[in-house]
Amino acid sequence: MIFDQAETFIARYEEVAEMMSDPEVINDNRRFRELSKEEADLRLKVDAFKKYLNVTSNIEEAEEVLNETDDAEMEELAKEELRELKEEKENLEEEIRVLMIPKDPNDDKNIIMEIRGAAGGDEAQLFAGDLYNMYSHYAESQGWKTEVVEASANDIGGYKEIILQISGENVYSKLKFESGAHRVQRVPETESQGRVHTSTATVGVMPELEDLDFQIDESDIRVDIYHASGAGGQHVNKTASAVRMTHEPTGVVVAMQDQRSQQQNREKAMMILRSRVYEKLQAEQQSEYDSKRKNLVGTGDRSERIRTYNYPQNRVTDHRINLTIQKLDRIISGELDEVIDALLLADQAERLEELNESNI
Repeated sequence: MIFDQAETFIARYEEVAEMMSDPEVINDNRRFRELSKEEADLRLKVDAFKKYLNVTSNIEEAEEVLNETDDAEMEELAKEELRELKEEKENLEEEIRVLMIPKDPNDDKNIIMEIRGAAGGDEAQLFAGDLYNMYSHYAESQGWKTEVVEASANDIGGYKEIILQISGENVYSKLKFESGAHRVQRVPETESQGRVHTSTATVGVMPELEDLDFQIDESDIRVDIYHASGAGGQHVNKTASAVRMTHEPTGVVVAMQDQRSQQQNREKAMMILRSRVYEKLQAEQQSEYDSKRKNLVGTGDRSERIRTYNYPQNRVTDHRINLTIQKLDRIISGELDEVIDALLLADQAERLEELNESNI
């Protein structure tokens, strides 16, 4: 059982704390950061385990008192204490089970979000713009910062593609389940006969990785420099500032031209390239594991239909967890907490079930 692992976790926590005081570790940024994350994660488990062990010991003492006393008043006090201690023990057991769920190492990272109009022409691109506004307002409500890295807008206020960088506390942990195909059902502004059309836009969410998190061999990257196209005046037309990076082993390509200088475009392109290559490699490694899971919240594949936004009925349905909410107007304006919390709980329940099965 997982509760039998208390001493192992406590010993590891003490070992990590000692290692973090080692000057060699302190001077190794990558190692120190890895240990800091492990220490923070272990601290929560160790605190809960110590409380659990203390409560277990108190239960044993209360039971001894109950078995040995002949005093009616003392017996009643022991019974009351025992009831309270057993309730506390149950609560701690549930807390520890949740803490023992393997943590996604990317949960505390910022993200790169890519939104693209898919099936449905102009209407799909308008919907991509709606999704961009939805996530921007949600990010604002969370106190996060949103920056448009690259955007390809159409003439009617939508986007063929828009790439965002969203930074703040635990961004990836809350938005990681947004990857997939989002479907909209509504009457387009251009529809003269009032018919409901169905269109889709895709969302991709990737953790923003630093070089310390995930390294790409520079010899695997082909870099092409060219003149930016589109609006932008003389600077865009005369300066070779646009950058295209190709990661040859995976075939992942990133083109960047929205920044003012070649160096800025290089930095943004590298940031996105690192995240895309990581996402591709992770998807390949996870495919076998995912096939064995129920995957209530999906695989994160951008082609997987995850949610429908039905405007005539003011309804949003998340197909992965059979969640239907009659608040589309509020959700599309950025009030996503109810949807995101439900997805997180579904994922937690699934992982908790897996953990319990593995410890039977």
